[in-house]
Amino acid sequence: MRARVFVTLKKSVFDPQGQTIADALHSMGYGTVEDVRQGKFFELELAAADAAQAKALAAEVADKLLANPVIESFRVEVD
Repeated sequence: MRARVFVTLKKSVFDPQGQTIADALHSMGYGTVEDVRQGKFFELELAAADAAQAKALAAEVADKLLANPVIESFRVEVD
């Protein structure tokens, strides 16, 4: 089963890379882009019995290794 984990900085954490991208987009004429937040994306292939088990396993992996819980949050999607 495939799980996707999206890791982003928490809203309270300044994102200098996202700000740089937003500034570049504005200078290119994309003034309607209000904010950009950069992040990380992981695809996990899991041997799980069902979607609920896969989601729980992916969340555990994300919490323990893929995301820094002090400054990042994550969400999990399962096929």
